[in-house]
Amino acid sequence: MSELQFEEQAVEDKFQTFIQTLTDSETYLEFAEASEALDEDSEATALLREFDQKQEQMQQGEFDQSVMSELQDLKSEIADNDTIQRHREAREALVELLQGTNEIITEQIGRKFAQSTGGGCC
Repeated sequence: MSELQFEEQAVEDKFQTFIQTLTDSETYLEFAEASEALDEDSEATALLREFDQKQEQMQQGEFDQSVMSELQDLKSEIADNDTIQRHREAREALVELLQGTNEIITEQIGRKFAQSTGGGCC
């Protein structure tokens, strides 16, 4: 094994340790549980699907007061849904953890490690 291959293997081993540590963390486990709960909650998933459909209607130019009103009603229902809110909070906590990890890596290597190019979801 060449020195380069040895270094690459060492990095891969450390990366796998990082992934295992991440997936064992409370933050990730809560996100995984909240995701599973959301997947199993047909009412919550139906609300989210309907909300996405209404947003798509608006983006396609089907903008009228009834669609806007329906969208506002759906937003209220989503805000009141415990399963959706648990998932949102768990996702935000995981994103915060990963952003913190990114900042530490950036600081340690003296270069921007990962950078958002904008966009995203949700």
